[in-house]
Amino acid sequence: MSQGVLERVRRPEYTGENRCVPCTATNLLIAAAVTAALAVLVPPAALVFAVVAVGSIWLRGYLVPGTPELTKRYFPEWLLAKFDKAPAADREPISAEDFDPETVLLESGVVEPCEGDDLCLTDDFERAWQRHIDAIADDDALRAELAEQLGLDADEVTFESHGDAYLARNDTTRIGQWESRSALLADLAAATELPEWVEWDRLDSRARSQLLSGLRVFVETCPSCGGLVTADTETVESCCRSHTVVAVGCEDCGDRLLEVPYNEATA
Repeated sequence: MSQGVLERVRRPEYTGENRCVPCTATNLLIAAAVTAALAVLVPPAALVFAVVAVGSIWLRGYLVPGTPELTKRYFPEWLLAKFDKAPAADREPISAEDFDPETVLLESGVVEPCEGDDLCLTDDFERAWQRHIDAIADDDALRAELAEQLGLDADEVTFESHGDAYLARNDTTRIGQWESRSALLADLAAATELPEWVEWDRLDSRARSQLLSGLRVFVETCPSCGGLVTADTETVESCCRSHTVVAVGCEDCGDRLLEVPYNEATA
């Protein structure tokens, strides 16, 4: 069969990325049943029918005419939802005041209970997160990833270090500040992976920031230097007072990943 004939037969609205999985499964079952019946009654016709049936399902998405509409009409919504064929309901955004990061991470399978009352990253998420960290480890890749996530031109994004702060600028405008380059690496890699695990599109910017910061607590290997990550308490002095913080950072290179007030950390 020539390419031109194939294109005339093909139904792109029901194949490729648009393929209706319930339709395909239903039609394959029908084809298998008819083929089995023909194999008993008319064996030579069974092979011919099987080839035609599979070819039709592959090119058109279905064998029985009208299958897509039939599945929408008669399949229960819970079944269609499993194949992402149920109409998506409009869902309200989740603000930082309306959710608990720990609960979100637990329920989505990003973290799990481990020793005692502690939480640890699940193996699947940890591998995926580390893979993304490795992919953006050099400055060019890091700049390109940040620009892509913010919808900016990568050529206009620059990085600066100022004491304990790591800044990103777009031309002369500051677009973000992190505790260190390692913190930025961790956040960008997590922001790439998390949409596969949580309802990322429903989170506002503050909620996303809380989720990313909370994840840094679970980093065990420094994103920049590969050394051990440890947590310790420190006393921070200001002009008027001093307070205790829990600092999470890289032992080898000194990059700070997270710093939170001691009372919040213990809570």
